[in-house]
Amino acid sequence: MPNLFDPIDLGPLSLPNRIVIPPMCQYSARDGLATDWHLIHIGSLALSGAALLIMEATAVSEEGRITPDCLGLWRDDQSEALAALVKTVRSQSPIRLGIQLSHAGRKASSHSPRTGGSGPLDATEGWPTIGPSAVPVSERWPVPMPLTVDDMDRVVEHFVAAANRAVDARFDLIELHGAHGYLLSSFLSPLANRRTDEFGGGYDNRARFPLRVFEAVRAAVPSTVALGVRVNGTDWVDGGIIPEEACRFAVDLERRGADFVHVSSGGNARGDIPLGPGYQIPPARLIRRHVNIPVIGVGLISSPVLADELVADGSVDLVGIGRGHLHNPHWTWSAAEILGHHLDVPYQYARARTSTFEPPKSWQHLGRQEVQPTT
Repeated sequence: MPNLFDPIDLGPLSLPNRIVIPPMCQYSARDGLATDWHLIHIGSLALSGAALLIMEATAVSEEGRITPDCLGLWRDDQSEALAALVKTVRSQSPIRLGIQLSHAGRKASSHSPRTGGSGPLDATEGWPTIGPSAVPVSERWPVPMPLTVDDMDRVVEHFVAAANRAVDARFDLIELHGAHGYLLSSFLSPLANRRTDEFGGGYDNRARFPLRVFEAVRAAVPSTVALGVRVNGTDWVDGGIIPEEACRFAVDLERRGADFVHVSSGGNARGDIPLGPGYQIPPARLIRRHVNIPVIGVGLISSPVLADELVADGSVDLVGIGRGHLHNPHWTWSAAEILGHHLDVPYQYARARTSTFEPPKSWQHLGRQEVQPTT
């Protein structure tokens, strides 16, 4: 069996393979509510054969949105909308469903791709942003308001409340967004965090607030729900987060009960990023040497052969395939064929296989009760 299709446990979750569909913002929510687009989008990816699908960055508060079109979990009706989506998807697919909880921090109040703009919204459309220090993303961005200790308490409460709503919506997994220059990531990065109090300076101080958020969410989330963090392996800029500090952060998360870490990079400042297949794997590989929990690696990985090799050589435990699944929602099917592995597919799609049709056992109890004849 190819290593990519070996089963693995992610905390309390048993996954049939090592393929993850990572969070990818859709900018299609309305007032933070999931829409029909999300049902179609997630529904199509749920039939991919991947083991785990993590929904997009979902704001824990209204001011924590990246754009006005981002998903949210700061209200109960938002949880109810996601619960309906989860229920529908789960009735048709065995895929495990996760959600990423996020606060955009100083990168909030941005234009949505839906409107064709980019960068920060103007003062009449946007909202005040917050960060560890009064350091903007760049010259074109507004200066964020530095968080007070009371502000931090409120943000912690928002993360906990959103996590509880995610549990109510019946997600299998929660990922806290600690990468890409958003609030938790910006506290860790010396490029954004210039504080001189107990939350700035050396690594221990810069990690204090992100770890506090994690501890609070871990205490609130039942052990039946997997919990982890997406981390920056590097900022790709001198003076920013470096892989060695990312390792320390991953170790600290493991000690506090994290079930996994998901390694990405960048976003705190413009850097010279060496884009290419697997470009974010080196820091993920280093982190994996220091922790005993599963590590998810990502980064322009589109080749099933490369994905299999990364698992086989111990670089990572799971591989995130994002753009590949957007381009081909059945990427995992293709990977199985290329690597010579038999993968169960929905019986409704089985005729697309090159082999003889055999209704797969793992799908036989799903979908049939919902299939109605058209008139």
